[in-house]
Amino acid sequence: MHLIYVRIYLKVITLSKTADIDLTSGSLAKKILLFTIPIILSNIFQLLFNACDLMVIGRFSGDDSLAAVGSTSSLINLIVNLFIGVSIGANVVVANAVGQRNEKKAFNAVHTAILFSIILRIILTFFGIFTSRLWLELLDTTAEAIDKATLYLQIYFGGIIFNLIYNYGSSILRAVGETKKPLLYMLISGVVNLLLNLLTVIVFRLDVA
Repeated sequence: MHLIYVRIYLKVITLSKTADIDLTSGSLAKKILLFTIPIILSNIFQLLFNACDLMVIGRFSGDDSLAAVGSTSSLINLIVNLFIGVSIGANVVVANAVGQRNEKKAFNAVHTAILFSIILRIILTFFGIFTSRLWLELLDTTAEAIDKATLYLQIYFGGIIFNLIYNYGSSILRAVGETKKPLLYMLISGVVNLLLNLLTVIVFRLDVA
């Protein structure tokens, strides 16, 4: 895990010297547009992951399964937006350091983000797994769907580490003007998610799991 972030840091230092989109000089209008569009698309695709699950479950499983996955949508969207919001903080600090060409400050910012993300993912993983049913009860999930919804949400929290890696890593890369690669990674993972959904639901009949 640490090696992943070290590679991100090295990428930051490299890109800070040869950034694809340098927002510190020249005309900003075109650069802001080129910088922003991939970010918007990445966030939309990230929010569509749960929708993809809903489409597959709705087509190939029962009504209870569809209701179970659907009942988690608002909570999952809240979590995703929380990650996006918190990672913006790392983006701002790293961008500031890169703009100053201060490698030491950039190094400290990236490694602080690493430590924070490690702490956050440990807390969220255990907190989410053990409180999933409670949150669903507070959302008035139906008795017929709550068992499957709890399983779905617990698995989601079990893999939340990858969500954090993506959001923090992409946020740091965006700080130096690199927005295309995070979009590419999101597109690839979206296709993989869809294919695995079809495989596990249709072939292995794992239903909500």
